[in-house]
Amino acid sequence: MSRLDPTVRGLLWSMSAGFTFVALNTIMRELSLQLDPFETQFLRYAFGLVVMLPLIVRYGAAAYRPRNVTGQFVRGGVHTAGLCLWFTAIPHITLADTTAIGFTGPIFIMLGAAWFFGERMRWERWVAALIGLAGVLIVVAPQLTGSGGIYTLLMLASSPMFAASFLITKGLARYERPAVIVVWQSISVALLSLPLALISWQTPSAAQWFSFLVCGLLGSLGHYFLARSYTVADISATQSVKFLELVWASLLGWLVFSDQPSRSTIIGGIVISASTIWIARREARSIGRT
Repeated sequence: MSRLDPTVRGLLWSMSAGFTFVALNTIMRELSLQLDPFETQFLRYAFGLVVMLPLIVRYGAAAYRPRNVTGQFVRGGVHTAGLCLWFTAIPHITLADTTAIGFTGPIFIMLGAAWFFGERMRWERWVAALIGLAGVLIVVAPQLTGSGGIYTLLMLASSPMFAASFLITKGLARYERPAVIVVWQSISVALLSLPLALISWQTPSAAQWFSFLVCGLLGSLGHYFLARSYTVADISATQSVKFLELVWASLLGWLVFSDQPSRSTIIGGIVISASTIWIARREARSIGRT
C-alpha cells in the first residue's frame, strides 16, 4: 500500500475502517438488545483497551504515553457524548438506517476540515457530499414520522458529535501515533462511560463476554485504520467511500436481524453509491494529472 498515491492509500484505509465499523455495529446492536446500552458502551471500550494490552506490555507503557493528555480526554469526552446518543437510539433503528443516518457525518467533517485545517475543498468533493446527503435524506425522511421518530433524531444528533471527535483525531494525528490515539480513545471513553454503566449493571453471559472481546478487537482496528487514513490524506478526500457502508450494513442487517431494506433505503442507497463512484473516478483522474 505504501507505493500508492497518498489519497488512494487514505481511501483504502478509510474503506477498511468503514467495513470494520459496520461489522462492529452489527454486534453492538445485538448486545444492546440484550444488555443496558450504557453498559454495552462501557464494555465495548473497556475491551478495546484489553486487546491493546499485549502491545502495551511488549513495547512498554512509555511508547503509548501521549504528548497531549488533555487533547486525548477532550476527544474522549466529545466521543462519549456522541456514543450516549448513539447507544440510546441503536436498539430501535435498523442497521441500514443507522448507517445511512451516519452519512451526515462527512458533511460536518468536510466543513470542519475546511474551517479549522484549511483543507482545500474542490468542487467535486462538495458535489459528491451533497448528492450523498440527498440520498441520506431519502432514507431518513420516512423514519421521522411515528413513535420511533425520536430515536432517529437522537441518531442524527450524534453525527456532529462524532464529526467533532474525528476532527480532533485529525489534529492529534499530526503529532501522535495512530496506536497512541486508539489506546487513549479506549481509556478516556471507558472511564467516562463507567458511571452510566453502573446504574443498570447486569453481569454478561460467557457468550456476551466473548462478543465484547470481538468488539474490542474490531473497534481498535477500525479506529487504527481511520487514524492511518488521516495521516496520509486530507480528511475531506477520504469521506466519499463512507457511503459504501450502506451496502454492507444492509447485507449484514438482513443476514443477522432479518431487516428488510425499505424502498426509500434502496433508492437512497443507489443515489449514495452513484455519488461514491463519481467522486472516486474524479479523484482518480485528478491523481493521474498530478
